[in-house]
Amino acid sequence: MFQPVSVYIGLRYSRSSHGIGFVSFITFFSIIGIVLGVASLITVVSVMDGLEQEQKRRVLGLVPHVLMSYQKTHITNWQTLQQDMLSLPKVNNVTPFQESEALIQSKKSLQGVLVHGIMPKFEQHNIINSSMVSGQLDSLDNVPFSIVLGQALARNLKVNLGDEVRLPNKTLFTPMGRVPVHRTFTIVGIFNVGSQVDEAMVYINIKDGAKLHRKKGDGVNQLRLYLDDAFHAQNVISQLSAKYPNYQFVSWQESQGALFAAVSMEKNMMWLMLSLIIAVAAFNIVSALVMVVIDKQGEISILQTLGLDRSGVVKIFITQGLTNGLWGVVLGVTFGVLLTLNLNSILSLLGVTLLGVGQKLPIAIDALNIVIIVISALAMSFIATLYPAYRAAQTQPAEVLRNE
Repeated sequence: MFQPVSVYIGLRYSRSSHGIGFVSFITFFSIIGIVLGVASLITVVSVMDGLEQEQKRRVLGLVPHVLMSYQKTHITNWQTLQQDMLSLPKVNNVTPFQESEALIQSKKSLQGVLVHGIMPKFEQHNIINSSMVSGQLDSLDNVPFSIVLGQALARNLKVNLGDEVRLPNKTLFTPMGRVPVHRTFTIVGIFNVGSQVDEAMVYINIKDGAKLHRKKGDGVNQLRLYLDDAFHAQNVISQLSAKYPNYQFVSWQESQGALFAAVSMEKNMMWLMLSLIIAVAAFNIVSALVMVVIDKQGEISILQTLGLDRSGVVKIFITQGLTNGLWGVVLGVTFGVLLTLNLNSILSLLGVTLLGVGQKLPIAIDALNIVIIVISALAMSFIATLYPAYRAAQTQPAEVLRNE
């Protein structure tokens, strides 16, 4: 196959095993550095993307995308509001809700929690309903004064399905001062989402919550809106604020935005640090090529006397440097993808558990990220070839051949 002479010579130089041993040593480790950098970047970014997606699934599956309240008092016409908001194109679900803080007490322990009053019939798509490990969320409708709590909280309280816990009901004035009165709840379900929610939230029937707080009716004080895309929350709030000016609306970005911003910053910092590894490896090519230029000055001078111009000399060393970079990128992508796909198996084989027993690292391989990594690594390799290629093009045949 026909090849330009500069490309042909550059490929010959990259395949040549002759020459300075130290040059071959630097070239080899520059390629290995690119391989490790690219593989590490693909693996870490895939894990970070997986963790980010899992976090969004878990957090946005629990946290309402939009929270609607009415001056911190109960909402009496919530059924009408629910039907009106369900007619909006971006709203998937609207559920009545009641939230309060309380101390939950078992026979052996005590802990502060958020108490969520819900109507189970509207919570069929809730991540809690799909994460039950014992009992059912629907049991809140069937058993009076029943409760569903997280597996981590149940472990802390040393309770199990069917046991009883107590929540504060009201206080009585006695000669000894205020004395709290508690209501006993029966545990009818235990869930495991795999996050801090498991030890911070409990769920009760909203009517039981109204009785617990001595409120009339259903005791609904908030409506939770779940959208087809959580990132449309601000647009939906703008529409609802104009339609319901007396109500207050809070998006998930106000309550959880800092968490996702921190994850995004951490991901960007990982990109930066691992990209610097690739950059260091790529610029090892500079050292190798400069030494090749010094070693090949005689051959460069002969080629110039035979008619090869300076641009041809530049192309020789750019070809050589890019060939080394391409090898590093191809091997790095191959190794990185294989490592990422088998990461959980490797960690299991080594007996390493990063997220707890029985939990695997969530992994999401994004083709766009791999393309960006490949292009960036090749661009760094190309930049690294420019100075040695320029030095080679400045070779003066007369000066070099005079000393041959």
